Amino acid sequence: MMNRSTWIAAVGALGAALSLPVHAQPAQTTVKVTPLGGIDGEFCPQDRALVFEDPNGTRVLYDPGRTVAGATDPRLGKIDIILVSHMHGDHVGNAHNKAPNSGACDKPDMSVSAMPNSSVVNIALAKKSKIVTGSEMPPFFAAKLKANGGDPANSMLARFGGSVTVGGVKIATVTALHSNGVDPDYIGGELGKAMKDVGIAGDVGLATGYVLRFSNGLVAYLSGDTGITADQDLVVNKHYNAKLAVMNIGDGFTTGPAEAAYVINDLVKPASVIASHANEVGTVGGKLRPGSKTEAFIKATKVPVHIPLSGKTMEFDAHGKCTAGC
Repeated sequence: MMNRSTWIAAVGALGAALSLPVHAQPAQTTVKVTPLGGIDGEFCPQDRALVFEDPNGTRVLYDPGRTVAGATDPRLGKIDIILVSHMHGDHVGNAHNKAPNSGACDKPDMSVSAMPNSSVVNIALAKKSKIVTGSEMPPFFAAKLKANGGDPANSMLARFGGSVTVGGVKIATVTALHSNGVDPDYIGGELGKAMKDVGIAGDVGLATGYVLRFSNGLVAYLSGDTGITADQDLVVNKHYNAKLAVMNIGDGFTTGPAEAAYVINDLVKPASVIASHANEVGTVGGKLRPGSKTEAFIKATKVPVHIPLSGKTMEFDAHGKCTAGC
């Protein structure tokens, strides 16, 4: 027969064993970033779209553009928030590929029209996402949502100097030096036709960049399409202290590789940067293409540059360091 002291010891050991997790998994502490480009494993001319997943599960789609195959793209999954830097078709999505990996890297498929709604609106309707934008863009998206049976309140404003928090992610808009006209085809009717005939676009205010603060403390700067601005130092670096940047490098329409490297090295000064908006075939077989603008940007930049290969998830810690997938 078990004596009292032995019985107490056995019960204590059993309790301790039961308190241990059987298959304990460490909580996610990194922000996951997944590019949704045109061709899996490559960085192609039309690639803009990125999905950020907060450690708490909130998922943010940034500039779906023409490489997200509409609202039914199987890569999307749950989308809680959509960010739109500006109204140009390669960001808001005036057209898109018919399916992931259709077309080729050097000849992107843009065969499916998303007019007059845009891919942003169609995705928001299907996923019941919040669309967060700055300037005068929120009323435009609210009207599109309402016209299609959605909730106009899902179009949210975050104007310069302010912020909104959705799903634990704090979102602020910052300056982006770029045009932001609305294609008259989004407007339609006689008004849209008259505008198109005389070559003018609708006005929804200034283009924007974004600064996101995730629940793990990571602060990320999404440049949108921009030139060099003093705010990249005064606001993005000194006020928000961004540790991860997504930087456009395409030249002609935005900063080129040399200008983008200056922004990263001397103004924003993050711990690492994701190249974006190269407007070129940046990789072949998943490897950096020699002589590319992407290569020039990498060579000129003093911090680690990560190439957004479509479908390949990268993970970043609170300090902006890539801990997996890079």
